[in-house]
Amino acid sequence: FTMLGCSQQRRLAYAVYMLVREAEHWWRGTHHMLTARGVVVDWECFKRMFLEKYFPESVRQAKEAEFMRLHREEKYKVNLICLPLVDIDIILGMDWLSANRILIDCANRRLIFPQEEDELLISAGQAESLLRDGADCCLLLAALSVETERVIVEIDVVRDFAEVFPDEVHGLPPVREMEFSIDLVPGAGPMSVAPYRMAPAELVELKGQLEDLLEKQLVRSSVSPWGAPVLLVKKKDGGSRLCVDYRQLNKLTIKNKYPLPRIDDLMDQLRGASVFSKINLRSGYHQIRVKEGDIPKTAFRTRYGHYEYVVMPFGVTNAPVVFMDYMNRIFRPFLDKFVVVFIDDILIYSRTPEEHGEHLWLVLEILKVKQLYAKLSKCEFWLDKVKFLGHVISTEGIAVDPTKVESVLQWECPRTVTDIRSFVGLAGYYRRFIEGFSKIVAPLTQLTRKEQPFIWTDACERSFDELKRRLTTSPVLVLPDSSEPFDVYCDASHQGLGCVLMQNKKVVAYASRQLKNHERNYLTHDLELAVVVFALKIWRHYSYGAWFSVFSDHKSLKYLFDQKELNMRQRRWMEFLKDYDFQLMYHPGKANVVEDALSRKSIHMSTQDHISCGMIFITSEFLRQVGLKQLQDVELVKLLGLLGTEKAIGFELGKDGILRFKGKICLLQDAELKRVVLEERPQE
Repeated sequence: FTMLGCSQQRRLAYAVYMLVREAEHWWRGTHHMLTARGVVVDWECFKRMFLEKYFPESVRQAKEAEFMRLHREEKYKVNLICLPLVDIDIILGMDWLSANRILIDCANRRLIFPQEEDELLISAGQAESLLRDGADCCLLLAALSVETERVIVEIDVVRDFAEVFPDEVHGLPPVREMEFSIDLVPGAGPMSVAPYRMAPAELVELKGQLEDLLEKQLVRSSVSPWGAPVLLVKKKDGGSRLCVDYRQLNKLTIKNKYPLPRIDDLMDQLRGASVFSKINLRSGYHQIRVKEGDIPKTAFRTRYGHYEYVVMPFGVTNAPVVFMDYMNRIFRPFLDKFVVVFIDDILIYSRTPEEHGEHLWLVLEILKVKQLYAKLSKCEFWLDKVKFLGHVISTEGIAVDPTKVESVLQWECPRTVTDIRSFVGLAGYYRRFIEGFSKIVAPLTQLTRKEQPFIWTDACERSFDELKRRLTTSPVLVLPDSSEPFDVYCDASHQGLGCVLMQNKKVVAYASRQLKNHERNYLTHDLELAVVVFALKIWRHYSYGAWFSVFSDHKSLKYLFDQKELNMRQRRWMEFLKDYDFQLMYHPGKANVVEDALSRKSIHMSTQDHISCGMIFITSEFLRQVGLKQLQDVELVKLLGLLGTEKAIGFELGKDGILRFKGKICLLQDAELKRVVLEERPQE
């Protein structure tokens, strides 16, 4: 915490966030108890309570004494304590310590590095003291592995296509069967905007980039009446990218309606693949020419002159779909067989290494013939797991890319409606991984409505934190297999509609939405039918023309098709349902088979390669609801803080975080929980 510069309040928040299962329940009970007594709960209070509970002073002293008694060539019995590898940047192994003759001073908690002239001492305490005295500090970041420069001759198949991966591309691209055109709405005339002001350092960078574009013949001097301003945008590597602000031009451009593929549809094609290669084109847009008559419309104004693009520029409204159209044309024979394309990203997938060699050769041959060039440093070959469009794809299925989720986890508390929309939009990209997404996000979306005052409540804070937590514990979803039947589990409440698509007891996708205003007046029967219709509409491409099962916890829906008297809404839905071949089955109670079939993984977010340790949980939705209800009961919360004392004899907190009395669950006076018990466990 000291090295990270973490404040006292942030220490407490971070530590509480890392608690899981029994420890999380313990702290909730203890926190309620402390606040009820008027105790100020801060980092020091938490640390003292936590150590007293899980690592008291007597135990620490005994472990230290036991460790110090160890000697070489003698055997001792020790009790080991398993600690999670959370926020450990580097582990120094015995081989490295031995090879460098490192001395470990356990008593003073330091490492000594012997040197020829002197010895270098690493001491966090001493460094902190020097910093307080005004000394300068340089932080050394130690990573587990260092990415080495790829050598093309070492990559099978790729070595035969060196011309596809040049270090630089100079000159205009060849004349292709497709050129980029800019069609304007009727009556539109030239638009010109004054250049943006730039700092001296930015002007130096701008001049250098303009010279580079001129040298590569991507732009030329212009006398066009059109003119857009430019600005520099920071890149991930610390450099700057020249961007032209084409917003005024885009307003006057007729939009190309060529469709971009849905990410879900692309992922579905990867079922059964075990070998992957990913190719990223080098400035893909710049490999397509602009139609000669439309070149003046791309003109941009700078302090150093007036220029226009002769190749397709970034920032114009139709560029993505035009490039997508071209890529689909040249790869059409291979699409959905072993190639997936999204704009300038190409993914080759195969079932076996032998097939992959053939597939990779075919793709590279097309790139060679079409004179399309890729950037080797951004390409990956012969992988058993690949990151593609914010997802991690492997033989196990599809998961969230941890490096993409990191930006969500580091998001500060929203302060405006725009902040909320940005956060929800980013988190919503992974909504198929989050069960009940619309229900969780409801307090946040409520603030984005018109005439709604922006008041950040506790419900908003819980929603904000829960979305972050769900993303870090997101499941691995299986890719659908069209030869296997699907199961659809539906649930509805007066808060929203939710459904889960499963196959062979494994989750394919989640879906949910909030209720519309008129739907809040629906009877329970209509809501349960509405969620079935909702599920079949969004997953029509999976269910239409195939036999599948729909499970609902509303028993009367089983007899819906035999009812003679239906209202107009039900009749309309019945006509829709007749197009599908499925059986409607009753699934008693709220016990969620999804949670039982789901293995959630705990992810430690890092932008560096690292060894991560995962924890596997098998949970029950019923027990989760019981645990939440217990934490809402004042008397049970008090008991949590008294566990282990005479006042709580017979009570115990199980490994699942559920409070029990003599082995039996403490069930509250809650009608919903009682109904579940009676429906699912009548014999008990």
